[in-house]
Amino acid sequence: MIQHMMHVGIDCRFASTKSGLGCYTRELVKALLQRDDPIRYTLFTRLKDDGWLRALPPTTYGLQPTAYSHYSLAEQLLLPGAIRHAKVDLYFAPHFNIPLLCPVPFIVTIHDLILHRFPNHASLFRQFAYRTVMNHAVKRAKHVITVSKTVADDLMKMYSLAEDAVSIIHEAVNPLFCPQSLEIQKSVREKYFLNKPFFLYVGNTKQHKNIPLLIEAFTKSDCMGTELVLVIGEGTLPKEVAGVRVLQTIPTDDLPALYCAARAFITATSYEGFCLPVAEALACGCPVIATRTGAIMEMIGNRGMFIEPTVHSLISAYKNPPFHSHERWNRGWEDVAQQTVKNISR
Repeated sequence: MIQHMMHVGIDCRFASTKSGLGCYTRELVKALLQRDDPIRYTLFTRLKDDGWLRALPPTTYGLQPTAYSHYSLAEQLLLPGAIRHAKVDLYFAPHFNIPLLCPVPFIVTIHDLILHRFPNHASLFRQFAYRTVMNHAVKRAKHVITVSKTVADDLMKMYSLAEDAVSIIHEAVNPLFCPQSLEIQKSVREKYFLNKPFFLYVGNTKQHKNIPLLIEAFTKSDCMGTELVLVIGEGTLPKEVAGVRVLQTIPTDDLPALYCAARAFITATSYEGFCLPVAEALACGCPVIATRTGAIMEMIGNRGMFIEPTVHSLISAYKNPPFHSHERWNRGWEDVAQQTVKNISR
Protein backbone atom coordinates (compact mmCIF):
# COMPACT_ATOMS: atom_id res chain seq x y z
CA MET A 1 0.00 0.00 0.00
CA ILE A 2 1.49 3.38 -1.03
CA GLN A 3 1.67 5.79 1.89
CA HIS A 4 0.51 9.35 1.22
CA MET A 5 3.41 11.86 1.37
CA MET A 6 2.45 14.89 3.42
CA HIS A 7 2.16 18.09 1.37
CA VAL A 8 3.01 21.27 3.30
CA GLY A 9 2.66 24.85 2.08
CA ILE A 10 4.94 27.51 3.57
CA ASP A 11 4.18 31.24 3.48
CA CYS A 12 7.46 32.68 2.13
CA ARG A 13 6.22 36.15 1.25
CA PHE A 14 8.39 37.73 3.97
CA ALA A 15 11.52 35.94 2.73
CA SER A 16 12.47 38.67 0.26
CA THR A 17 12.55 41.37 2.98
CA LYS A 18 15.47 42.53 5.13
CA SER A 19 13.46 42.00 8.31
CA GLY A 20 14.03 39.46 11.08
CA LEU A 21 10.99 37.60 9.75
CA GLY A 22 12.62 37.50 6.34
CA CYS A 23 15.80 36.01 7.78
CA TYR A 24 13.85 33.45 9.83
CA THR A 25 11.85 32.35 6.77
CA ARG A 26 14.84 32.09 4.41
CA GLU A 27 17.05 30.17 6.81
CA LEU A 28 14.35 27.81 8.05
CA VAL A 29 13.09 26.96 4.54
CA LYS A 30 16.65 26.27 3.38
CA ALA A 31 17.24 23.96 6.36
CA LEU A 32 13.89 22.17 5.85
CA LEU A 33 14.68 21.50 2.18
CA GLN A 34 18.08 20.06 3.08
CA ARG A 35 16.42 17.34 5.16
CA ASP A 36 15.22 14.02 3.81
CA ASP A 37 11.75 13.94 5.36
CA PRO A 38 8.73 12.31 3.66
CA ILE A 39 7.24 15.78 3.12
CA ARG A 40 6.56 17.63 -0.13
CA TYR A 41 6.80 21.43 0.12
CA THR A 42 5.14 24.22 -1.83
CA LEU A 43 6.53 27.71 -1.22
CA PHE A 44 4.13 30.65 -1.40
CA THR A 45 6.35 33.48 -2.70
CA ARG A 46 5.86 37.08 -3.79
CA LEU A 47 7.42 36.36 -7.20
CA LYS A 48 8.33 33.28 -9.19
CA ASP A 49 11.99 34.34 -9.36
CA ASP A 50 12.56 35.89 -5.91
CA GLY A 51 16.32 36.30 -5.54
CA TRP A 52 16.58 34.36 -2.28
CA LEU A 53 15.30 31.21 -4.02
CA ARG A 54 18.67 30.85 -5.77
CA ALA A 55 20.30 30.00 -2.44
CA LEU A 56 18.01 27.01 -1.83
CA PRO A 57 19.39 23.47 -2.21
CA PRO A 58 18.68 21.75 -5.56
CA THR A 59 15.75 19.74 -4.26
CA THR A 60 12.23 19.38 -5.58
CA TYR A 61 9.66 21.85 -4.28
CA GLY A 62 6.64 23.59 -5.73
CA LEU A 63 6.18 27.35 -6.15
CA GLN A 64 2.91 29.21 -5.73
CA PRO A 65 3.36 32.92 -6.59
CA THR A 66 1.09 34.94 -4.28
CA ALA A 67 1.84 38.64 -4.57
CA TYR A 68 -0.67 39.65 -1.90
CA SER A 69 0.64 42.22 0.57
CA HIS A 70 0.84 41.31 4.23
CA TYR A 71 -2.02 42.53 6.43
CA SER A 72 -4.05 43.43 3.32
CA LEU A 73 -7.62 42.72 2.26
CA ALA A 74 -6.24 40.66 -0.66
CA GLU A 75 -4.40 38.47 1.82
CA GLN A 76 -7.67 37.73 3.58
CA LEU A 77 -9.84 37.30 0.47
CA LEU A 78 -7.51 35.80 -2.16
CA LEU A 79 -4.81 33.86 -0.28
CA PRO A 80 -7.29 31.12 0.82
CA GLY A 81 -7.98 30.40 -2.87
CA ALA A 82 -4.25 30.07 -3.60
CA ILE A 83 -3.87 27.68 -0.65
CA ARG A 84 -6.81 25.62 -1.91
CA HIS A 85 -5.39 25.62 -5.47
CA ALA A 86 -2.03 24.27 -4.23
CA LYS A 87 -3.82 21.26 -2.65
CA VAL A 88 -1.66 21.28 0.48
CA ASP A 89 -2.50 19.18 3.55
CA LEU A 90 -1.08 21.73 6.00
CA TYR A 91 -0.17 25.41 5.81
CA PHE A 92 2.81 26.67 7.81
CA ALA A 93 3.02 30.43 8.42
CA PRO A 94 6.18 31.88 9.99
CA HIS A 95 4.06 34.82 11.22
CA PHE A 96 0.60 35.35 12.71
CA ASN A 97 -1.08 36.67 9.54
CA ILE A 98 -3.13 33.56 8.70
CA PRO A 99 -6.24 34.25 6.58
CA LEU A 100 -9.40 33.98 8.68
CA LEU A 101 -10.81 31.60 6.05
CA CYS A 102 -7.74 29.38 5.72
CA PRO A 103 -9.10 26.21 4.05
CA VAL A 104 -6.67 23.70 5.59
CA PRO A 105 -5.18 23.01 9.05
CA PHE A 106 -2.27 25.32 9.86
CA ILE A 107 0.71 25.79 12.14
CA VAL A 108 1.93 29.27 12.99
CA THR A 109 5.09 30.79 14.50
CA ILE A 110 4.55 33.72 16.85
CA HIS A 111 7.67 35.84 17.27
CA ASP A 112 6.42 38.42 19.73
CA LEU A 113 3.42 40.29 21.07
CA ILE A 114 4.97 43.72 20.60
CA LEU A 115 1.87 45.26 19.00
CA HIS A 116 -0.11 44.37 22.13
CA ARG A 117 2.21 46.66 24.10
CA PHE A 118 3.54 49.12 21.49
CA PRO A 119 1.00 49.89 18.72
CA ASN A 120 3.69 52.00 16.96
CA HIS A 121 1.16 54.68 15.97
CA ALA A 122 -1.17 52.14 14.31
CA SER A 123 -4.76 53.33 13.85
CA LEU A 124 -7.52 51.88 16.02
CA PHE A 125 -8.79 49.93 13.00
CA ARG A 126 -5.35 48.38 12.39
CA GLN A 127 -5.04 47.49 16.08
CA PHE A 128 -8.47 45.81 15.96
CA ALA A 129 -7.57 43.91 12.76
CA TYR A 130 -4.25 42.80 14.27
CA ARG A 131 -5.90 41.45 17.42
CA THR A 132 -8.62 39.70 15.39
CA VAL A 133 -6.11 37.92 13.11
CA MET A 134 -3.79 37.09 16.03
CA ASN A 135 -6.65 35.65 18.07
CA HIS A 136 -7.69 33.46 15.12
CA ALA A 137 -4.10 32.36 14.49
CA VAL A 138 -3.32 31.17 18.00
CA LYS A 139 -6.72 29.70 18.86
CA ARG A 140 -7.44 27.87 15.59
CA ALA A 141 -3.89 26.64 14.89
CA LYS A 142 -3.19 22.93 14.91
CA HIS A 143 -0.11 23.92 16.90
CA VAL A 144 1.71 27.15 17.82
CA ILE A 145 5.48 27.61 17.69
CA THR A 146 7.13 30.44 19.62
CA VAL A 147 10.76 31.57 19.50
CA SER A 148 11.19 32.01 23.26
CA LYS A 149 9.73 31.11 26.64
CA THR A 150 8.84 34.78 27.06
CA VAL A 151 6.48 34.68 24.06
CA ALA A 152 5.07 31.28 25.07
CA ASP A 153 4.26 32.56 28.57
CA ASP A 154 2.65 35.72 27.16
CA LEU A 155 0.52 33.68 24.75
CA MET A 156 -0.66 31.22 27.39
CA LYS A 157 -1.55 34.10 29.69
CA MET A 158 -3.26 36.37 27.15
CA TYR A 159 -5.06 33.70 25.12
CA SER A 160 -5.56 30.97 27.75
CA LEU A 161 -3.65 28.42 25.65
CA ALA A 162 -2.83 25.02 27.12
CA GLU A 163 0.86 24.36 27.68
CA ASP A 164 0.89 21.44 25.22
CA ALA A 165 -0.52 23.69 22.47
CA VAL A 166 2.73 25.66 22.30
CA SER A 167 6.30 24.62 21.45
CA ILE A 168 9.36 26.80 22.12
CA ILE A 169 11.97 26.69 19.34
CA HIS A 170 14.75 29.25 19.74
CA GLU A 171 16.06 30.79 16.52
CA ALA A 172 19.52 30.16 15.11
CA VAL A 173 22.01 32.30 13.22
CA ASN A 174 23.62 31.89 9.81
CA PRO A 175 27.08 30.20 9.96
CA LEU A 176 28.46 33.45 8.52
CA PHE A 177 28.18 34.91 12.02
CA CYS A 178 31.42 33.79 13.62
CA PRO A 179 34.71 35.42 14.70
CA GLN A 180 36.38 37.22 11.78
CA SER A 181 40.09 37.80 11.18
CA LEU A 182 41.59 41.23 11.84
CA GLU A 183 42.25 41.52 8.11
CA ILE A 184 38.57 41.06 7.24
CA GLN A 185 37.53 43.46 10.02
CA LYS A 186 39.96 46.08 8.68
CA SER A 187 38.63 45.68 5.13
CA VAL A 188 34.99 46.15 6.18
CA ARG A 189 35.82 49.09 8.45
CA GLU A 190 37.60 50.80 5.56
CA LYS A 191 34.63 50.12 3.27
CA TYR A 192 32.35 52.14 5.59
CA PHE A 193 35.01 54.65 6.71
CA LEU A 194 34.85 53.45 10.31
CA ASN A 195 38.17 54.81 11.50
CA LYS A 196 37.25 55.18 15.19
CA PRO A 197 36.27 52.66 17.89
CA PHE A 198 32.49 52.22 17.76
CA PHE A 199 29.43 50.84 19.50
CA LEU A 200 27.03 48.98 17.23
CA TYR A 201 23.24 48.77 17.00
CA VAL A 202 21.54 46.53 14.40
CA GLY A 203 17.77 46.55 13.88
CA ASN A 204 14.82 48.76 12.98
CA THR A 205 13.70 52.09 14.40
CA LYS A 206 10.28 51.16 15.78
CA GLN A 207 9.02 52.83 18.94
CA HIS A 208 10.00 50.07 21.37
CA LYS A 209 13.63 50.02 20.15
CA ASN A 210 14.23 53.39 21.89
CA ILE A 211 16.77 54.65 19.32
CA PRO A 212 16.45 58.30 20.52
CA LEU A 213 17.46 57.10 24.01
CA LEU A 214 20.54 55.33 22.63
CA ILE A 215 21.56 58.50 20.78
CA GLU A 216 20.86 60.89 23.67
CA ALA A 217 22.90 58.82 26.11
CA PHE A 218 25.78 58.52 23.63
CA THR A 219 25.95 62.29 23.03
CA LYS A 220 25.98 62.88 26.81
CA SER A 221 28.58 60.20 27.53
CA ASP A 222 31.51 62.30 26.25
CA CYS A 223 33.16 59.17 24.79
CA MET A 224 35.68 61.19 22.81
CA GLY A 225 37.04 59.51 19.72
CA THR A 226 34.22 56.93 19.69
CA GLU A 227 31.21 56.58 17.38
CA LEU A 228 27.76 55.02 17.63
CA VAL A 229 26.99 53.07 14.45
CA LEU A 230 23.34 52.32 13.71
CA VAL A 231 22.74 49.64 11.07
CA ILE A 232 19.10 50.22 10.15
CA GLY A 233 17.34 47.55 8.10
CA GLU A 234 14.00 49.36 7.89
CA GLY A 235 12.21 52.30 9.45
CA THR A 236 12.54 56.07 9.65
CA LEU A 237 16.16 57.18 9.88
CA PRO A 238 17.14 59.32 12.90
CA LYS A 239 18.32 62.89 12.42
CA GLU A 240 22.02 63.49 11.89
CA VAL A 241 23.93 63.84 15.16
CA ALA A 242 27.66 64.35 15.64
CA GLY A 243 29.39 61.06 16.41
CA VAL A 244 26.42 58.94 15.27
CA ARG A 245 26.74 57.08 11.97
CA VAL A 246 23.78 55.50 10.15
CA LEU A 247 24.36 52.63 7.72
CA GLN A 248 21.25 51.48 5.89
CA THR A 249 20.62 48.07 4.31
CA ILE A 250 24.22 46.89 4.23
CA PRO A 251 24.98 43.39 2.82
CA THR A 252 24.60 40.56 5.34
CA ASP A 253 28.12 39.40 4.47
CA ASP A 254 29.55 42.59 6.05
CA LEU A 255 27.69 42.28 9.35
CA PRO A 256 29.91 39.63 11.06
CA ALA A 257 32.99 41.83 10.68
CA LEU A 258 31.12 44.82 12.13
CA TYR A 259 30.05 42.77 15.17
CA CYS A 260 33.63 41.55 15.66
CA ALA A 261 35.12 45.04 15.30
CA ALA A 262 32.64 46.78 17.63
CA ARG A 263 33.47 47.64 21.23
CA ALA A 264 30.01 46.22 22.00
CA PHE A 265 26.59 45.64 20.52
CA ILE A 266 24.08 47.83 22.35
CA THR A 267 20.29 47.97 22.54
CA ALA A 268 17.86 49.82 24.79
CA THR A 269 14.79 47.91 23.57
CA SER A 270 11.70 47.78 25.79
CA TYR A 271 10.55 44.33 24.69
CA GLU A 272 11.79 41.47 22.50
CA GLY A 273 10.28 38.15 21.58
CA PHE A 274 13.74 36.94 20.59
CA CYS A 275 16.15 39.63 19.17
CA LEU A 276 18.20 38.04 16.40
CA PRO A 277 20.95 40.72 16.48
CA VAL A 278 21.79 39.71 20.07
CA ALA A 279 22.21 36.10 18.91
CA GLU A 280 24.34 37.27 15.96
CA ALA A 281 26.53 39.36 18.24
CA LEU A 282 27.02 36.45 20.65
CA ALA A 283 27.85 34.15 17.74
CA CYS A 284 30.62 36.55 16.70
CA GLY A 285 31.98 36.92 20.24
CA CYS A 286 30.87 40.57 20.40
CA PRO A 287 30.19 41.97 23.89
CA VAL A 288 26.49 42.71 24.44
CA ILE A 289 24.89 45.57 26.36
CA ALA A 290 21.12 45.13 26.63
CA THR A 291 18.06 45.92 28.69
CA ARG A 292 16.87 43.32 31.16
CA THR A 293 13.62 42.65 29.31
CA GLY A 294 11.67 39.96 27.47
CA ALA A 295 13.57 37.13 25.83
CA ILE A 296 16.91 38.94 26.02
CA MET A 297 17.44 37.64 29.56
CA GLU A 298 16.83 34.09 28.24
CA MET A 299 19.36 34.60 25.47
CA ILE A 300 22.22 36.34 27.21
CA GLY A 301 22.32 34.60 30.59
CA ASN A 302 25.66 35.72 32.03
CA ARG A 303 27.22 36.52 28.65
CA GLY A 304 26.67 40.28 28.63
CA MET A 305 25.93 43.47 30.55
CA PHE A 306 22.38 44.34 31.57
CA ILE A 307 21.24 47.96 31.78
CA GLU A 308 18.09 49.88 32.62
CA PRO A 309 16.46 51.83 29.74
CA THR A 310 17.62 55.16 31.16
CA VAL A 311 20.12 57.78 30.03
CA HIS A 312 22.17 57.38 33.23
CA SER A 313 22.45 53.59 32.87
CA LEU A 314 23.38 53.84 29.18
CA ILE A 315 26.02 56.50 29.82
CA SER A 316 27.64 54.21 32.37
CA ALA A 317 27.63 51.32 29.86
CA TYR A 318 29.18 53.47 27.11
CA LYS A 319 31.97 54.50 29.49
CA ASN A 320 32.57 50.98 30.86
CA PRO A 321 31.63 48.40 28.19
CA PRO A 322 31.99 44.66 28.89
CA PHE A 323 34.80 42.49 27.55
CA HIS A 324 34.48 40.08 24.63
CA SER A 325 32.55 36.91 25.43
CA HIS A 326 34.01 33.48 24.73
CA GLU A 327 30.61 31.77 25.15
CA ARG A 328 29.15 32.00 21.67
CA TRP A 329 25.61 31.44 20.41
CA ASN A 330 26.12 28.22 18.46
CA ARG A 331 22.62 27.02 17.60
CA GLY A 332 22.27 25.96 13.95
CA TRP A 333 19.24 26.18 11.66
CA GLU A 334 19.33 22.40 11.22
CA ASP A 335 18.29 22.15 14.89
CA VAL A 336 15.41 24.58 14.30
CA ALA A 337 14.32 22.62 11.21
CA GLN A 338 14.40 19.32 13.10
CA GLN A 339 12.17 20.65 15.88
CA THR A 340 9.86 22.35 13.35
CA VAL A 341 9.36 19.10 11.41
CA LYS A 342 8.36 17.34 14.64
CA ASN A 343 5.53 19.87 15.02
CA ILE A 344 4.55 19.70 11.35
CA SER A 345 4.34 15.91 11.49
CA ARG A 346 2.48 15.58 14.81
